[in-house]
Amino acid sequence: MKQNFQLLMEEELKKIESTGSKPVLLLQCCCAPCSSAVLERLKEHFQIKLYFYNPNIYPASEYYKRLAQFDKLLANADFPNGIDTVESEYIPDDFYNAVKGLEDEKEGGRRCTECFILRLEASAKKAKEIGADYFCTTLTVSPHKNSLLLNELGLKAQEKYGVKFLQSDFKKKEGYKRSTELSEEYGLYRQNYCGCKYSIWEGASVE
Repeated sequence: MKQNFQLLMEEELKKIESTGSKPVLLLQCCCAPCSSAVLERLKEHFQIKLYFYNPNIYPASEYYKRLAQFDKLLANADFPNGIDTVESEYIPDDFYNAVKGLEDEKEGGRRCTECFILRLEASAKKAKEIGADYFCTTLTVSPHKNSLLLNELGLKAQEKYGVKFLQSDFKKKEGYKRSTELSEEYGLYRQNYCGCKYSIWEGASVE
């Protein structure tokens, strides 16, 4: 049965509003451009902590280039002081070990699934460590990502680590379009490949 994850998220947000509280959300961020529209949607409901855990990104120069965009994003007056960052380590071997034997899989296949599992489980674990009430990912804002799969994996990580996963489909209600608008408005660098070296297509610029 097809799930409407946008509706599920809206129902959860209504429950939160009814309590008058503002719970802590650890948000696994794939990049600043995608995060911009997600933060706009969630900032009034949560105390947000950004977690840039992406050991899949290649090369290291690209990782740090993407990471630096968050300073530019958060410096904007549209985002309140309550948005913090949680430090993460860049350990590419985490990714290579997770996808060993799947290097030749097509983009969007089993290699990507293992990458999602790696990042969602690391986020759930970190959320538990810092005492967050929820964790979530910006990955569902992309039209190239399988929201059903990401939500299924997020719920499995919830079960494993005991921190509530905020189900989402941020591409709904023109979320991806909004991310492109905000990226242009804030002057954010938008990458032209997903992240890992296996996702680099011919013509992509990599420094």
